[in-house]
Amino acid sequence: MSFDGIVTRAVTHELIEKLHSGRISRVYQPHKTDLIFTIRAKGKNHKLLISANPTFSRLHLTEHSYDNPSSPPMFCMLLRKHLEGAFIEKIEQHNMERIVEITVRTRDEIGDETTKKVVIEIMGRHSNILLLDEKTGKIIDCIKHIPPSQNRHRTLLPGQVYVLPPEQNKISPFSTSSEMFGSKLNWNTGKIAQQLVQTFSGVSPLIANEVVHRAGLTTKENIYSAFSTLMEKLSVHSYVPQMVTKDGKEYFYIEDLTHIGGEKRTFSTVSEVLDRFYSGKADRDRIRQQAHDLERYLQNEYDKLKTKIKKLEKELSNTEKTEEYKRKGELITAYMYMAKKGDASIEVEDYFDENLPAVTIALNPLKSPAENAQQYFKKYNKMKNSISAITGQIQIAKDELSYFDRLLTFMESASINDVEEIREELAEGGYVRQRNSSKKKTKDKPRLEEYESTDGTTIFVGKNNKQNDYLTHKFARQNETWLHTKDIPGSHVLIRSEEPSESAIKEAAHLAAFFSKARHSGSVPVDFTLIRNVKKPSGAKPGFVIYDNQQTVYVTPDEDLVLSLKK
Repeated sequence: MSFDGIVTRAVTHELIEKLHSGRISRVYQPHKTDLIFTIRAKGKNHKLLISANPTFSRLHLTEHSYDNPSSPPMFCMLLRKHLEGAFIEKIEQHNMERIVEITVRTRDEIGDETTKKVVIEIMGRHSNILLLDEKTGKIIDCIKHIPPSQNRHRTLLPGQVYVLPPEQNKISPFSTSSEMFGSKLNWNTGKIAQQLVQTFSGVSPLIANEVVHRAGLTTKENIYSAFSTLMEKLSVHSYVPQMVTKDGKEYFYIEDLTHIGGEKRTFSTVSEVLDRFYSGKADRDRIRQQAHDLERYLQNEYDKLKTKIKKLEKELSNTEKTEEYKRKGELITAYMYMAKKGDASIEVEDYFDENLPAVTIALNPLKSPAENAQQYFKKYNKMKNSISAITGQIQIAKDELSYFDRLLTFMESASINDVEEIREELAEGGYVRQRNSSKKKTKDKPRLEEYESTDGTTIFVGKNNKQNDYLTHKFARQNETWLHTKDIPGSHVLIRSEEPSESAIKEAAHLAAFFSKARHSGSVPVDFTLIRNVKKPSGAKPGFVIYDNQQTVYVTPDEDLVLSLKK
């Protein structure tokens, strides 16, 4: 992973500079594996994010806001008891490992001064956050309990003495000579990047590949020169926090990644690049896990509707003979004198089209000519009625398909709260069963996402059908500007101004395009009009509207712009 020991060292240095001697004022636990510390230091409030997420474990300052549960978890309550009001005395990294210790000074229940330690272990699925009593070295509690049956080397449970993970016995990349460097690597086996990772602590495959790329020829002298030059720069905390996007994949590091290429963006601090890189990724991963059943249900329904429409359209194409049955019935009636019961067919002139040769009409020998004519008329009437029924079914199926398409679009950028509102909507529509809940439900107003344009205008975004309906039909005022992607499923967007500037309209259009099915497309058409021109047809699905008097602007969705507008 990119969050290696060198990045951990850089983050630790930044936290020391910004948070040392700061006071922990609040502790939150927005998710099962994540903590947010609000720290007042050097005249400013900072938010420190600590995550033991198995996929996105990390530690950095953040500017993002997180929804907190109505009832804080037990671990959060325990941390509040021990840490709120505590002063940060020391922040240090253990060797070059991804382990950071934050030592705080606080007071116990009887007012005596005491020292506690928060240990953050960033180790993928083994990541953990622990609170220790520094005097005894015992664990007060941890975010993940590890019993002896799970790990015989060290037990992570309240009351147990804290034991560090096993040492890897690697060399520090900042204290190696040319001789040591040359003796530790096997120059005959190749795979130099892999050997760098195995030999030096804190070095990840990403930065090892960068060293090899910068070296050019993989000679001992070139590799050492590239390695020592890079490490010398990093040792004095000279960083180039950077995020690279190539072929749809994103990478980050605290140094220029010349071996990747692609589109690069540089940040001013280490926390900024981490905040940007992980922004939404952990939430999307968590939502994907919690809403997997819902997403699968929506996709299955969407696929079933597409199949149903294909079958109905095929049935409709088979009704092309409808008029032919009527014509045959009328021809038999007109030439009935030429046929008698027992005939298998009749050949007559087609007076509907004189240019056509004589036509042969199949007859049922067991029926009279009149009964045969009547049979063709019955087929005609049956086909005519089925055309009307099939056409109606196709339209209903297409409306349903559009509805599920919108829901799938909303799932792409949904928060946990948005997902729950989508579940409620489906239950209210009779698509799924209402979840049993012991808690008494309160009808809260949908929470809209709020943004602010560069000129200070407030913009609101609906993230699902419930929010869209509320935003458009209850929250908005008649002369405010409403936006939506043209003929593309997406969010309703409202500019809270009766005379919005051109820049506010353009930025709101970016939001509408980003929170739509076309978020990865270029030059997305976005319609905007006044709220008074937006109407909901009677009996329409949630979130569906019609509008007129619109104008259209074309934008290419920009995630960085969207994040910068978030309030």
